[in-house]
Amino acid sequence: MTTSASTSPALDKFRVFLVDDHAVFRAGVRAELGRETDMEVVGEAGGVAEAIAGINALRPQVVLLDVHMPDGGGVAVLGGIESGPVCLALSVSDAAEDVIAVIRAGARGYVTKTISGAELADGVRRVAGGDAVFSPRLAGFVLDSFTGRSSAPEPPLDPELDSLTPRELEVLRLLARGYTYREIAEELVISVKTVETHASNVLRKTQQSNRNALTRWAHRRRID
Repeated sequence: MTTSASTSPALDKFRVFLVDDHAVFRAGVRAELGRETDMEVVGEAGGVAEAIAGINALRPQVVLLDVHMPDGGGVAVLGGIESGPVCLALSVSDAAEDVIAVIRAGARGYVTKTISGAELADGVRRVAGGDAVFSPRLAGFVLDSFTGRSSAPEPPLDPELDSLTPRELEVLRLLARGYTYREIAEELVISVKTVETHASNVLRKTQQSNRNALTRWAHRRRID
């Protein structure tokens, strides 16, 4: 965990804590929020245990929370922090199951990593003020889930899909959308070589012979 140099933050600034397992992405968010005169990033963490300890110690107003991390992810963080901070999920995933899981766990909103710096800062202000923050499509997932009006059937057991790690599933979704390996690397803030490794694992686990077959396999399962 890292913290800001200030130990007595200004009372008129929103105190923000960043949780994401990619240091480069955290640095980018910190830089974007640093341009806002009413924002102060008071700490950051790259894992669940580190995040829980930091949030409970620093007592920020708002936590920007990644959904998928190697050691448990956003739901685990939400289950371990003390009451007080409001959490805004910030994820590459826009899957309904991810959105619903973190909202049920206590997050106040959910935005994807395609959001602009200005929009993210506005989201921080809004959740700190008591609003719920979603893009329109993601808000629809939550409304359908909590009102019981979702028309989507319960997904059948799918051993091949269930065998994928959260990161492999993220790579699969981007592959299905037609992203190149380099574009996936930029989106997930990882190396092209790491993307290639994940893609190879996905092909092996799903028993598909090439990317075209994998894309068709993903579309049949509405993974896009």
